[in-house]
Amino acid sequence: MSKLWGGRFTKETNQLVETYTASIGYDRRLAFEDIEGSLAHVQMLGECGILPEKDVEQIKAGLHKIAEKIKNGEVAFTVENEDIHMNIEKMLMDEIGPAGGKLHTGRSRNDQVATDMHLYVRKTTKEMIRLISLVQEAIVTKAKENKETMMPGYTHLQRAQPVLFAHHLLAYFWMLERDKERFSDSLKRTDWLPLGAGALAGTTFPIDRERTRELLGFSRIYPNSLDAVSDRDFVLEFLANAAILMAHISRLSEELVLWSSQEFQFIELDDSFCTGSSIMPQKKNPDVPELLRGKTGRVFGNLIGLLTVLKGLPLAYNKDMQEDKEGIFDTADTLEGALKLLAPMIETMKVNREKMFRAVSNDYANATDIADYLAKKGLPFREAHAVIGQIVLYGIQHGKYLLDLTLDEYQSFSSLFEADIFEVLKPEHVVKMRNSAGGTGHAQVAAQLQMAEKQLRTPD
Repeated sequence: MSKLWGGRFTKETNQLVETYTASIGYDRRLAFEDIEGSLAHVQMLGECGILPEKDVEQIKAGLHKIAEKIKNGEVAFTVENEDIHMNIEKMLMDEIGPAGGKLHTGRSRNDQVATDMHLYVRKTTKEMIRLISLVQEAIVTKAKENKETMMPGYTHLQRAQPVLFAHHLLAYFWMLERDKERFSDSLKRTDWLPLGAGALAGTTFPIDRERTRELLGFSRIYPNSLDAVSDRDFVLEFLANAAILMAHISRLSEELVLWSSQEFQFIELDDSFCTGSSIMPQKKNPDVPELLRGKTGRVFGNLIGLLTVLKGLPLAYNKDMQEDKEGIFDTADTLEGALKLLAPMIETMKVNREKMFRAVSNDYANATDIADYLAKKGLPFREAHAVIGQIVLYGIQHGKYLLDLTLDEYQSFSSLFEADIFEVLKPEHVVKMRNSAGGTGHAQVAAQLQMAEKQLRTPD
């Protein structure tokens, strides 16, 4: 039989089965992780006296040579060898002869693939944390440029109260900070080593799993061999963290789309992050944030897909678990692309401060401050709220904003109004007075910027 596992079989694999079950089309991405795991495994086999030093050195030299060939694009992966593990083992045997067949001593493809995935997810998680930090740096830079810029804050997509644009941007900084924390925390579960668990029950060879753990830089080994080969919680956790992160990216993208529209005109995205229309020459379309928003669905789908695969699996390894790879590769690619685009898009966007200020001024977003004004003069807040509702209705009916009304008009609603009401209603004053911890007041936003910059300097 041509298969490395074919001794028990009397027939060749059906070609359709071979094509359908092969994973080399996508798990070739694990080539370097697979070689890294194999180098540690064979080093341990030598130290434990399971393989002679001559074979160990020959295998290690062969693996390094294969890694170099893969890096240079000099190898051909084949469906006949099914997956990355068998492809590399076949290459090794072709490279160094029968000694290559000793590499698989004391392990199974089950613990081998699990190890590859742990190595991949660990590496990719650290990269995501780095890329998130770059987006945070872009947000902080743009926020520092707009510490005095005022805009309407919204609830229900209706203008609610004035806020500093820096304050609005920094809300996304803290969302991303929680995303980083989630990824960082998940590393604790990713940092378990399954290698040495064998197919499901361990091995009869006197291996040293702790030594393999040291060589690969893991913090601990799985204490249960069944769990070791069947656990994909760490993949699910990466996908869940990615889904939450993409939800945050999508929310920011939606605001960039709205703010850059003719109806808002709060920002203008750089031409390098927009496209035109094939038929309408005046168009400047925010395709990048739209696509970031749209790609969120595939990241959500990858999480649900793997949850569904795993939900009914008995212990230990099942072929279904092969389906863990395409989803995480797709999610990692999608996320990497999104984060790499988001940082420069934020850095290069222009902020229309005047347009934002007009939106704050020509509105009733300062109404709450009148209610607070009356409440501080002793009127119960609920009564003050009713009075302001009547004033706003009066303004709408007469085509006036709150700063356009006269003192006589205010006093017709309550004798508590005095001339200082006009100072209270200025957008600058409205923002300045919101100085509670975490508020949009200038002092609080300055403190928040300091916190954000300190957080970026703190090692993850």
